[in-house]
Amino acid sequence: MKTYVGVEEAAALLKTSVRFVRRLIAERRITFYRVGRHVRLAVEDLESFVEAGKVEPIVRSGRRNGLERFV
Repeated sequence: MKTYVGVEEAAALLKTSVRFVRRLIAERRITFYRVGRHVRLAVEDLESFVEAGKVEPIVRSGRRNGLERFV
C-alpha cells in the first residue's frame, strides 16, 4: 500500500519550501492525488521525481577527445 503525505510533509521530505511543491503540482511536474479538497502525494512518486533529476558525475580521464591535456 502506498504512503501518502500532504504538501507540507512533502516539502519537509524534499527539504524544500511548500511554495516549491505547490508550483510542481500546478505545473503538473509531479504526480499528485486529490482526496476531496485535499492534495496528497505518494512518497514513491516523490522518490521517483528526485531520482529523475539525478545527474551523474563526469569521470575525468587524462585525455579529452583523444588529445592529451596541456600542462
